[in-house]
Amino acid sequence: MYTPLPRRHALFHPLWFILMTVVLLQAQDTLPDIPPIFPQPLSPRIANYAIDVQLDPDRKRLDGKEILVWHNTSSDAITELQFHLYLNAFRNNQSTFMKESGGEHRGNKIDPERGWGFIDILRMEWLQHPRDLSGVAALKLPEDRVRERSTSVDLTAAIEFIQPDDGNPEDKTVIRVPLPEPLNPGDSIMLRIDFAAKLPEPPFARTGALEEFFMVAQWFPKIGVYTDRGWNCHQFHLNSEFFADFGVYNVWMTVPQDFIVGATGLEYDVTRNPDGTATHFYHAEDVHDFAWTASPNFVEFRGKAQDVNIRVLMQPDHANQGERQLRAAQIAVEYFQNWYGDYPFPNLTVVDPRTGARGAGGMEYPTLITTGTSYKVPEGVRFLEMVTVHEFGHNYWYHLLASNEFEESWMDEGINSYTEVQIMQDAFGPRANMVDWFGIQVSDLQLQRLGYIRGPKYDPMLRYAWKYYSNQSYGINSYSRPAVLLTTLQNYLGEEVMRRGMQEYVKRFRFKHPTSRDFVQTLSDVAGEDLSWFFDQALYSNAALDYGIGDAISVPLPVPAGFDYTLNIPDYLAGKPLKAPKPQKQDTVFYSEVKVRRFEDFVFPVEIEMVFDNGDTVRTTWDGKDYWKKYTFIKPARLVYATVDPEFKIPMDINLTNNSKTVKRQHRGLAKLSIRGLFWMQFLTEHLSLLNLFQLLVPF
Repeated sequence: MYTPLPRRHALFHPLWFILMTVVLLQAQDTLPDIPPIFPQPLSPRIANYAIDVQLDPDRKRLDGKEILVWHNTSSDAITELQFHLYLNAFRNNQSTFMKESGGEHRGNKIDPERGWGFIDILRMEWLQHPRDLSGVAALKLPEDRVRERSTSVDLTAAIEFIQPDDGNPEDKTVIRVPLPEPLNPGDSIMLRIDFAAKLPEPPFARTGALEEFFMVAQWFPKIGVYTDRGWNCHQFHLNSEFFADFGVYNVWMTVPQDFIVGATGLEYDVTRNPDGTATHFYHAEDVHDFAWTASPNFVEFRGKAQDVNIRVLMQPDHANQGERQLRAAQIAVEYFQNWYGDYPFPNLTVVDPRTGARGAGGMEYPTLITTGTSYKVPEGVRFLEMVTVHEFGHNYWYHLLASNEFEESWMDEGINSYTEVQIMQDAFGPRANMVDWFGIQVSDLQLQRLGYIRGPKYDPMLRYAWKYYSNQSYGINSYSRPAVLLTTLQNYLGEEVMRRGMQEYVKRFRFKHPTSRDFVQTLSDVAGEDLSWFFDQALYSNAALDYGIGDAISVPLPVPAGFDYTLNIPDYLAGKPLKAPKPQKQDTVFYSEVKVRRFEDFVFPVEIEMVFDNGDTVRTTWDGKDYWKKYTFIKPARLVYATVDPEFKIPMDINLTNNSKTVKRQHRGLAKLSIRGLFWMQFLTEHLSLLNLFQLLVPF
């Protein structure tokens, strides 16, 4: 059984890195030297890969050989392994992904002739007792020498497709591999896997090819995550992304010599081959995925943000947007580092997909993101910047903090949408528009809110990604709703406290798999307040928030008058005539009353502002727990209007039209016109053009 280091060293000792990447490479004179990116490992490095892949650009095919070194860091004896085969989602129209999507993803439809893709494992071997053989060397040595140095156990016949989520027998995106003997706690296993894959055309659901452009993602057999509940290895669903362990990747990609390659990690070597191809060697440390792109037509832009080298690969017909795209990436890096903690990686690659390959756009991988531009994006419309800030943000909430996107999608997409809103507002101002549609301008926060109010009653925010009521509900609860809720929480706690909470969250859980509980506990610790009252409603219920003014009146009090003030009862009984005294002249005094209502179930403290005609303003805070609260005043001034949340600190309020009420009645015709205008504005913004735009934006 392969145990390269004792368990106490395997996770943290720098010798593990040396063992995998330097010492055992010396047997191969053709391999480049690999100086470590991080002298001290940043992550547990549980799943470590060496992959040699050749691209057939005409057939859109990949032929790969993979060595996986996986450590059992659990307290269990492992009797089987489980792997993701993501490309099999496109193998036929009966896969779970295709059944759920109907062949459509983010508005892109799969090509019924060329769009299919697959991945097949041709051979899987357990390399036992490899002596001086490392994963990298095993790839490069001839097969007979590999077998000379190890005991090989063929596992190919034992591979079995499983469907842990829905039992769909036609879904082939997950396999289990029984082991002939258990892998004990602290031990490691080395597997050699030969595989072949076909990319969908054009790119669909994040990966694929179009003519000379290739976006290669979810492309290799990838081991699942073993947790205290066993294997966490879900099928590939329409509304789910990814979950994996950290490790070291060494990847050789052989492509035509004129192709420019971008990939996760750093490029260490390019070898020109006699057959007109070139092999690009990339090395990455402390990452949990590896993706790459290739095209002969990329136009490169380079820059730097703090200590991060940025490389932008633009399409020729979008090259006029290259400098703007580079600046957007610099803004993203600078803000995230300054606000949320160090981005430890030395580089970032930004990929602009080819025209017609929109299915590859707006996606994130470690140190590599894809965006998407157009021939002309007006400077005043910041959609390009928003997408870049969002996709880079995933390198924090999806990469550094590798939460389970299958089961808690809001922790990546939602937290990322929240931080995107904050950065866009600070970098470009609160009115930095994502949309300018016939004069209707919508900021990032407004856009998120429009998405949120479309359907807040479908599901709780926390749910397995494929179990939401609908695709729309998944988008709302994974993106816009958490963005709006966390913005509301920030306004409650204060910007400084919220930012310290986010920094602490990054600090505590870098290179781990945090959960929703971890996030809530961290923010509570920093705030000095148990925030369960907020998150219990936000995460586990579908409660909506709506506070408003129920009634507001202001009427003059009558001037004191009547017999009671001067009446002498004995004189009256004696028959003396009595006259009511004349009222004393005095200033008019008004009785004012405001009733504030909670129209929905979500309980949240709200501010109320009441303004009087003499200029007086009364501000107060209500805990919002009851269904209504009444405020009364006796003042020598008339109440003009009352407002809930006057500074718009609660963007999660689903109905702003009831937040304010004036006392003086408007002219009936004007009132009818105002009501009609409000109705049509709400209809247009919530159901027509902006609805369609929001569907294009979600999910990224």
